Amino acid sequence: MYRFLFSVRWFGWLVMVMVLAAGCVGLGRWQLDRREAVVENIQRIEANYDATPERYVPGENGFDRYQPSREWTPITFTGTYDVANQVIARNRPLNGQPGYEVLTPLKLDDGTAVIIDRGWLPIGNAEAGRPDEVPEPPAGQVEVTARMKPGEPSVNRGAPEGQVASIDLAALSERLDYPLQDAAYGLLALERPGAAQTPVAAPKPSIDEGPHLSYSLQWFAFGVLAFVGLGYAARLQRRTNAEQDGTATHRPVRRRRRPSSEEDEDAILDAQGIR
Repeated sequence: MYRFLFSVRWFGWLVMVMVLAAGCVGLGRWQLDRREAVVENIQRIEANYDATPERYVPGENGFDRYQPSREWTPITFTGTYDVANQVIARNRPLNGQPGYEVLTPLKLDDGTAVIIDRGWLPIGNAEAGRPDEVPEPPAGQVEVTARMKPGEPSVNRGAPEGQVASIDLAALSERLDYPLQDAAYGLLALERPGAAQTPVAAPKPSIDEGPHLSYSLQWFAFGVLAFVGLGYAARLQRRTNAEQDGTATHRPVRRRRRPSSEEDEDAILDAQGIR
C-alpha cells in the first residue's frame, strides 16, 4: 500500500522535511545557547552586583585585567578625576530615550588611571548632538566605588570632538599621557565626597531570562510536526490510491429481509382478490 513512498517524488519530500527539521533543531539549539549565556550573566549579577566592595590593590584586582566571572564586581579606588580628558559616549539609550554616558579618567596614586562611567545624560536641546550640560565630578581626591565592566570593541564610526562612538579602552588610552588600565572600566556606584550634580546612575541589569527556552521548545516542536505532516500526507495518498484502484473499503449493502410465510400467503390472497 505504501510502495509509492519509494518513488523519486516522495523521496524528495522526505529530504525536504529532513532539511526543514534540521533547520528547526539548529534554531532551537541556538535559542538554548542564547539562554545559557543569559543565565551565566544572571548568575554573575546575583553573585557580584551587591557584593561587599573590594579595596583596590595594585596588580591584584584592578582594571588592568579582566575575567568574565568578575563582571559587576565593585572595586573601591582612591584618586583624582581628570576632567580635561573626559569624553562622552554617544548613542546610549536608557528606557527608550537616546543619550550619552560620561567617561572620566580617574588618576590613581600608583600613577595609573581607570575609566569611570559616571552615568547617563539625555540629548540636549540647546545644541544638536550634545547634552545641554555635563555635571562636573568632585574636585580633589575622591573615593570611587565602581562595578567592573569589559571594554567594548572599536566601531567604524566617527564622533564629534569630545565624544566617542564606543568605549574602546585601547583607543582611550592613546588620548592620555599616563598609563590607563585598559582591560575593563567601571560603572559608578558611589563617590565620596559626592558631586553637587551627577548624571543618571546606571540601573541594575535585568535578571530576566527572557523567552529563549520557550522559543527553543517551539522550534523543536516544529521539527517534529514536519514529520507528522509528511506521515499524514502519505496516509491521504494511500487512501486516494486505494479509491482509484477500486479497492477502497465501502460500507456493506444492507440485504433485504426475506418475507415470512404468513406474508407470502397474504400476498397470494391479495393477488386472487380474496381479501
